[in-house]
Amino acid sequence: MKVIVVSDSHGRDDLLYDLQERYPDAGAFLHCGDVEAPAEDFPGYLIVQGNNDYYYDIPASRVLPIGGHRILLIHSHQFSYRKRDQQMIEFAKERGCDIICYGHTHVADNRKKEGMLLLNPGSLRYSRDGRPPSYAVLTLTPEKADAEIIFLEEPEPKKKYFWF
Repeated sequence: MKVIVVSDSHGRDDLLYDLQERYPDAGAFLHCGDVEAPAEDFPGYLIVQGNNDYYYDIPASRVLPIGGHRILLIHSHQFSYRKRDQQMIEFAKERGCDIICYGHTHVADNRKKEGMLLLNPGSLRYSRDGRPPSYAVLTLTPEKADAEIIFLEEPEPKKKYFWF
């Protein structure tokens, strides 16, 4: 099963709809927060609240049983900067999860730590590490979880014409 994971779209609603068209056979679409709109505007997405989503009635975290795994979906602003990994892992283990999908940092991350897959799809709006905006494709089988970060192509620069 393929699961599309996004985060920190910050109003780029067009990209959320585009991904649904690009991956019509995806088993789920997950948003790790900072959508900056009501969740009802994005049918088909399972969304958690980011630090910029305080006006909307969106859960702070979710535990999702998908494809034989338990996924913790969270924005991660709830955790301290220096101890984020450890705090997230403890939080996920307490809930019986083996995958953490998180956002907030605007930096794509795909690694395993203490037997846990930590997946940050980066930001659909702008990254904070100099790479292009990104999302992730999570491939699940009952025995395995693999993820790939997909970087969006940079838009063509707008040409400026000077009339002098």
